Amino acid sequence: MAEWNNGITHALRDGALEVLNQAGIPEKQITLLSVPGAFELGLSAQWLFQNGCDAVICLGCVVRGDTPHFDYVCQAATDGILRAGMDVQKPCIFGIITTENQQQAEDRAGGKLGNKGSEAAHTALWMLAAHKNLQ
Repeated sequence: MAEWNNGITHALRDGALEVLNQAGIPEKQITLLSVPGAFELGLSAQWLFQNGCDAVICLGCVVRGDTPHFDYVCQAATDGILRAGMDVQKPCIFGIITTENQQQAEDRAGGKLGNKGSEAAHTALWMLAAHKNLQ
């Protein structure tokens, strides 16, 4: 989980944890790792996979500003998360909110549009089940 925009990312984390808890995943099997921002999520996902995680849910929030920084961070985060999962062939879930403004982020972190952290956790569980069904 990225700490940048932590008012949003903590809400995403709470939503994801609620779904995992409801699915019966014991707390001792959930590893939480905080990193500075969305840019660092790909590398942190690799570390988590190296430490035995079956799936990684990457949570972050990038709000557009007045410079192209938004585009660079979003592209790097996307590429890093995709690569981390593909390299180990395990689910690495993109749970980053990329919005035009703070209100859009709040709407997606437990507001009127739900919680994208919850959706990311559902996606991780779905992907794990899909893989298990192939074996």
